[in-house]
Amino acid sequence: MPHVELDALAWGQNWTLVPVEVFQERVARAVEGDTWVIDGNYGGRGAQGLVLPRADTLIWLDPPLRVIFARLFLRAVRRIRSGEELWSGTGNRETFRNQFLSRDTLFWWAIKTHGRRRRVLPQILARPEYAHLVVHRFRNDSDAKVWLSAVHGPATAGR
Repeated sequence: MPHVELDALAWGQNWTLVPVEVFQERVARAVEGDTWVIDGNYGGRGAQGLVLPRADTLIWLDPPLRVIFARLFLRAVRRIRSGEELWSGTGNRETFRNQFLSRDTLFWWAIKTHGRRRRVLPQILARPEYAHLVVHRFRNDSDAKVWLSAVHGPATAGR
């Protein structure tokens, strides 16, 4: 089934967010089909209101902040070393400067959003319009792997 990364729909060239109308149009097109996997959140840009009504399952990966930081660090180092372009055609690449010396670093974003997301997302998911969703909230890798093995078999749990 198609995998859609919301970051790829949200970011344009030179690390600029596309206009919210363009982003929402892209998200709406992404969820038109019967099957898809959306990776990301972007509640503040209207993605939740487009995705959640059409979704049947929500997987919430909710590790502790220290785990998020470790993963952000390892991912940033890997991407800086590889120089890989993020979201084809944007020219966006992670650099030492934008990951470790910027006010817009993902580390700062994680600090600002982690607690709020833990408070607000359960309130959103408790709304009657989202009662149809099957929600799986995983706070550690082992719980996610157990669930994934039960759903898809042990061969996919390590991916």
